[in-house]
Amino acid sequence: MKFILGKKIGMTTIYDAEKGALNVTLVECIPNEVSCIRSQEKDGYTAVQVKTEKTQNKSLCREIRTADAEIKKDDKISVEVFVIGDNVDVRGTTKGKGFQGVMKRHGFHGSPATHGHRHDHRAPGSIGSAFPQHVIKGKKMAGRMGGNNFTVKNLEVVFIDKEKNMLGLRGAVPGVQGRVVEISGK
Repeated sequence: MKFILGKKIGMTTIYDAEKGALNVTLVECIPNEVSCIRSQEKDGYTAVQVKTEKTQNKSLCREIRTADAEIKKDDKISVEVFVIGDNVDVRGTTKGKGFQGVMKRHGFHGSPATHGHRHDHRAPGSIGSAFPQHVIKGKKMAGRMGGNNFTVKNLEVVFIDKEKNMLGLRGAVPGVQGRVVEISGK
């Protein structure tokens, strides 16, 4: 299994002779180091802990579940594990959008503009009933939106720059610029 931690740089367009214009997300993948190996006998599961080299005075460590026996402690993982044309899954944290109302958060249509609706055009409407006398769990209401872990599957690797440690992934990657993402492939 191929995997690496990277930092989202942003999006750009790359032109291909056959496919035309491709929307590409650039991810900087500073070489990762395997810091720990988890085994089934000792820990009850198999995984690999990888950490990035220090960037801005902090290093980042993540654990990725894999059964790859070829990986040893202190191995270096770089963008060279991927080739152009690979399909990868990218896991990251989505943009946080703060506290939002029901129209933006859940797509409610709102109240009519006339017939007694003076100041409640964006209100949620009725949230309860006569029985039971409480709001039922899971009711769609206003609240915090975004900031969730999200995985985008089957993005194609279309660009690799080994000198600058950059990957170009066709499509959108979750999160804002500068956020850390996990890239894993088959």
